[in-house]
Parts: sequence; structure tokens; C-alpha cells
Amino acid sequence: MAKKTYHCPICGKTVELKPGRPVPSCCGRPMEEMPLPACTKAPGAETARPGDADEPCDDGTSPKRKK
Repeated sequence: MAKKTYHCPICGKTVELKPGRPVPSCCGRPMEEMPLPACTKAPGAETARPGDADEPCDDGTSPKRKK
């Protein structure tokens, strides 16, 4: 399982913990669990292809710069 991230609403400190660990405290209060980021992928493979090429940023096909 992935680590959980907790956030202090008072001072802004964040902490990552392994699952099963107790909720940490900060500034005299329990920290809040940060929600997972929203999924930005389309629901199916066929609808995702036109909008998201899912390729690396630099595909290596651009010409090299001269120094």
C-alpha cells in the first residue's frame, strides 16, 4: 500500500507515513489526511488516446543544439 500524507491546517507542515501508523499531531491538534489527487485520465482507453499521447516530454527527435 502507498504511504499516506498528512497536513497541518495551522502551520502547513506535511508528513508521509506508512499505512497503519497512528495519525500524527502538530500544533496541539491531529493532522488531517490529504486527499488523493483527482484522476485526469479519461474513463476508457479508446477515449483517452486522442487527448493524451502518454509519451515522454522529449522524444529525442528534435535536432541537437550547436554549442
